[in-house]
Amino acid sequence: MANQYRQETKCVQSGWQPTNGQPRVLPIIQSTTYKYDSSEQMGRLFDLEESGYFYTRLQNPTNDLVAQKICDLEGGVAAMLTSSGQAANYYAVFNICEAGDHVVMSSTVYGGTFNLLTVTMKKMGIDCTVVDPDASLEELNKAFQENTKCVLAETIANPALVILDIEKFAELAHSHGVPLIVDNTFATPINCRPFEWGADIVTHSTTKYMDGHAMCVGGAIVDSGNFDWTSHAEKFPGLTTPDESYHGVTYTERFGKAAYITKATAQLMRDLGSIQSPQNAFLLNVGLETLALRMERHCANAQAVAEYLEKHEKVAWVKYAGLKSSPYYELAQKYMPKGTCGVISFGLKGGRSAAEKMMDHLKLAAIVTHVADARTCVLHPASHTHRQMTDEQLVEAGVAPDLIRFSVGIENVEDIIEDLEQALQKI
Repeated sequence: MANQYRQETKCVQSGWQPTNGQPRVLPIIQSTTYKYDSSEQMGRLFDLEESGYFYTRLQNPTNDLVAQKICDLEGGVAAMLTSSGQAANYYAVFNICEAGDHVVMSSTVYGGTFNLLTVTMKKMGIDCTVVDPDASLEELNKAFQENTKCVLAETIANPALVILDIEKFAELAHSHGVPLIVDNTFATPINCRPFEWGADIVTHSTTKYMDGHAMCVGGAIVDSGNFDWTSHAEKFPGLTTPDESYHGVTYTERFGKAAYITKATAQLMRDLGSIQSPQNAFLLNVGLETLALRMERHCANAQAVAEYLEKHEKVAWVKYAGLKSSPYYELAQKYMPKGTCGVISFGLKGGRSAAEKMMDHLKLAAIVTHVADARTCVLHPASHTHRQMTDEQLVEAGVAPDLIRFSVGIENVEDIIEDLEQALQKI
């Protein structure tokens, strides 16, 4: 069985399992619809009485096989692909929240996620309390309300690079009868499997390291199957009471540990339609095959670059959990002993203007919105990805005005360092 293999093997072997005479490579099922021989059978599919495919807006065989691979890598029971990481986080929360509900969220999450929860979902009647992930349990407990339905955080915050104390947050969430949702994009399941530390649901922007080549936007949601929805039935009526849009099916009764993902697929994907294209899922699968190899190189290169920057006279500060000077070094050793990711944050003694000037002189590293692919790239979040946030929100999110997000690629590390050196010499 694929789930008995080690991670490097799962990257290659999980998901598509061809039988005699079938193509060795994952097929692209580029079809919107699927034929059946009887009206009765099609009806059973729409009533969720049988499993199968009837319209790609809900499910597609290529997508499901790639989702199976990601599920296997994370050690979950069920998974689904979405059209983006933003869609994954939205579905993960909205699957168990509705108007009048409340979410507790780490302040250091990616700016797009921060805006999704504090602005857009607020308009839908879902409130959010933002907390400092490093706060004491006493302080964190104050954020919870009677209508709190989940906790949302990131394994490695983008771009603050705060390492989440997953066990602390899992125990906190469970003490209030709600699941912990962890965005594991930066660490990937190669370096951290949050389910092993008590997390209940994992999300990914597959656009980043999983794809690895900046080709396809995508997302994924994986359910551990460990959270007992029925023990907190009054909190999660969408899962534990009849869904009249499917003739009264109760997801926890019909689907057991697959209830959460089944509801997200049958209900949210049906109505909102943020499906990943089969072509993109195919390309994502190609990226997944080399994920373990690339993460090892990303981390080794980033460690060398971080050590170089830490010693540079023009650098004011460096954030990278692989450095022993990092306040998150011990947490990183606990949760990610093989390495964290290839992303480094740093600031220059010349401040914001020096950061912009240095970035303009880089030759190998490209200024792009993207992060976490094979090519080295750089971004100034306060001017770009986080520009919708106020200075106060930036500080709360751990994004200083001078912060440079440097995503170390898989090129020769000496070339990366030489590029940084020549750019730094020009400021």
